[in-house]
Amino acid sequence: MSVSELKEKLRPGCRAHLVGVGGVSMFPLAEMLLRRGVAVSGSDLRDSAALEQLRRQGAPVYVGQRAEQIAGAELVIRTAAAHEDNPEIAAARAAGIPVYERAQALGALMTDYTHALCVSGTHGKTTTTSMCTHIVMEAELDPTIMIGGNLPLLGAGYRIGHGDTAVFESCEYCNSFLSFRPTVAVVLNIEEDHMDFFHDLEEIERSFRAFARLVPEGEGAVVANADNANTMRALAGLDRRVITFGLDRPADVTARGLSWEHGMARFTVVSHGEALCDVALSVPGRHNVLNALAAAAAAQAMGIAPEAIARGLAQFHGAERRFEYRGTCNGAQVYDDYAHHPGELHTLFDTAGAMGYRRILCAFQPHTYTRTIAFFDGFVQELSRPDVTVLMEIFPARETNETGISSRDLAARIPGARYCATLEETEAALRGLAQPGDLILTVGAGELNRVAGWLTQEK
Repeated sequence: MSVSELKEKLRPGCRAHLVGVGGVSMFPLAEMLLRRGVAVSGSDLRDSAALEQLRRQGAPVYVGQRAEQIAGAELVIRTAAAHEDNPEIAAARAAGIPVYERAQALGALMTDYTHALCVSGTHGKTTTTSMCTHIVMEAELDPTIMIGGNLPLLGAGYRIGHGDTAVFESCEYCNSFLSFRPTVAVVLNIEEDHMDFFHDLEEIERSFRAFARLVPEGEGAVVANADNANTMRALAGLDRRVITFGLDRPADVTARGLSWEHGMARFTVVSHGEALCDVALSVPGRHNVLNALAAAAAAQAMGIAPEAIARGLAQFHGAERRFEYRGTCNGAQVYDDYAHHPGELHTLFDTAGAMGYRRILCAFQPHTYTRTIAFFDGFVQELSRPDVTVLMEIFPARETNETGISSRDLAARIPGARYCATLEETEAALRGLAQPGDLILTVGAGELNRVAGWLTQEK
């Protein structure tokens, strides 16, 4: 079914049933549909504040998933975690009720917006989408936002606005971003990741090129990282307007007069040779200069004033779990980060190393067995950089361990590394190590962030 056909189905009065409606991306979708006048029902495996909020809006939502709960639905929208054997999806198939992925529904709704900014890339999506959010909020565009992490400005990871601008974090996993309909598409970088879905880097590059080609020909823009060779190769000869950003190679948007204070950058954004605005970042690291340049280039492509770009970037202090300061433990400062790929760890340790701490103590929880195997040598190389590395057992997410891989295998290859089987053991190890002048990093896409809270007495 085409985007226009699905959009027509999502008309006021239509009944849409959402499987996994309490999820961090499904709940905002339910809110968007309700705003559009669609009658929403849904289910999830556990009760939550999100389900209660939908009930207050009159939506029948259920705990547990049963076939009879889809009665009356004209279509079903499912989270990626719900498979064909889910009783509600199986019942919909048997009844001839069409079933769509969350990304397909979002792509259909995206066509309602004059400006649909979609931020993609192997790394940096949440941070850059958050920077873009600060900018469009400063521009008073009353935007709709969807981010892969919580942003203090919003008090959530989403916002449903009334304006003609939308900002969406856009993930390549399972090619979900190919269902989107961007008018401005940002490609931050391209590296090997999600190798349980993609065959090789060449296939990943083809996916990102297809994403960039979703920008309407003759309209909008593709914003691309000139410093990332894979990105430039993937987008070579693209028949769309391309705006490049970068620091190391010639680019349309770059930084002039770059200086540093306590790891934070100050610079002038230069666009096509002309000074656009002066920026003082409140988040550390060279990678955040690149993220800010991407956000500035995208905002300029949307016609946003330079003053709003500068204010928005200055007021961004980070997203949840992106080098997020959590407090102190025994005089050591504790930060939490979502990094779960060797490239992200490299950037994280570069940033931390420039901040002048006496020692860097890193607790890392690998995310999924397939990623741990695919990037094993890269993890060993990067996790050998901190002064002390503590490894917690692998977070399985959607997977089962069919190979027997363990964090013990990483610990055996990393000099001085310690293995911890549980969150409690990890907390005890870090608390015993922490001293004044140390930086403690709790790192990974699993549940290790809970340890950061325990260390800083956020229980």
